[in-house]
Amino acid sequence: MDAEQARRVDAVLGRLGISGVVAPEDPENTAGGWRVYDKADPATRRDVTADALASLAREFPDGKAGAGPARGFVIPAEDE
Repeated sequence: MDAEQARRVDAVLGRLGISGVVAPEDPENTAGGWRVYDKADPATRRDVTADALASLAREFPDGKAGAGPARGFVIPAEDE
């Protein structure tokens, strides 16, 4: 995901009350991969992407309202 997609994922997690900070895996390379971490500090953060995905899936257990993902994040385009 790119920085704009990460911003949208972060907003969705926040609206659902799911904790985490969406940030690039390598703070020096925002064009690379992004993950969800427990805090922003790259020196002490812990990857909680799997936990965030599980929390998101629990929000939509019946497969409705955007269907919780089985793998990765699915965020609709802003024009949808």
